[in-house]
This record gives sequence, structure tokens and C-alpha cells, in this order.
Amino acid sequence: MGARPPPVTLVPILRDGTTALRIADLASLPADVLPSTVALYAARGYQPPFVGYLAVVAGRAVGTCAFAAPPQGGRVEIAYFTFPGREGLGLATEMARRLVAIARAARPDLLVFAHTRPGPGASVTVLTRLGFGCAGVVDHPEDGAVWEWRLPPVAAGLPRGPSPL
Repeated sequence: MGARPPPVTLVPILRDGTTALRIADLASLPADVLPSTVALYAARGYQPPFVGYLAVVAGRAVGTCAFAAPPQGGRVEIAYFTFPGREGLGLATEMARRLVAIARAARPDLLVFAHTRPGPGASVTVLTRLGFGCAGVVDHPEDGAVWEWRLPPVAAGLPRGPSPL
């Protein structure tokens, strides 16, 4: 990664698929991002701040990230995707970092987790860099065998970190 990533703003995707802030350039946004997020809400629930976000740099959407569903059983899953042509700039790390901060600010008692394909890859690097530990292989209903990465809840009395957005 080398250089520091550009400043990233996370813009919430609302229940109806619009964004909480006007984004100057949505032309580069993959066409399925907003409808897919609305479908995710319909299937799994809409509970701010545990929603989907567009990652925006200088008025342009550069990626998307989300909580896969509202928290359940003391856990919440994160996911992130950097749009093509924007990889390798530290954006995935910044999106994941911001999702963790949002979860910690709202519910410091949550275990935050993510799934990756087994084996080395960019997401493994992102999650390791943020302090997640690999808990092993789990059987994901849509993706089959995946690695589950976990970041334990914040211990009582410890600082929660910077502002999430």
C-alpha cells in the first residue's frame, strides 16, 4: 500500500436506494450496487447504522461497504468492495476500518466478523492489518467453505476510537 489512502467519506445508502448525501458522480457506480443494497435490506433488515455505504473520494464513488445484516447474537458481519481501477490504494482497508468504527461507536459489545476465500489475498491482508484473527473455516450458505475472521468486542473502559464517518 505504501502511501496513505485518500480521504474517504462513507455515505449511507437509504432504505429506498438513494444516498444520504448527493454524490456528484454516480456514473462510475456499477449499476447493481444500489438495487442490490435495497434487496439486502428487504431480505435481512434495515437498521441504521448497520446498513450499506458508498465510499466516496473527492465526490466520486470508489467502492461500497456494508454490514451484511443488523447485529444478531452479539455479532455483526462486515463486507467491502473497491470498484475496478481503484484497487491497491488502501480503500478497502479504510472502508473496513470505518465499518469497525461504526460498529464500535454503536455497540462496543459486538464481535465484528468477516468472511474471505481460503488462502492469501487482499482481504486477508486488510483484515490482518486491522487486527482480525482467523477463526477457521466455516460453511457459508451462499459461498461454501470460507475463512471467518473475528475482531473481539471492545473491553469495558477502553477508548472506542475515532469518529466512524
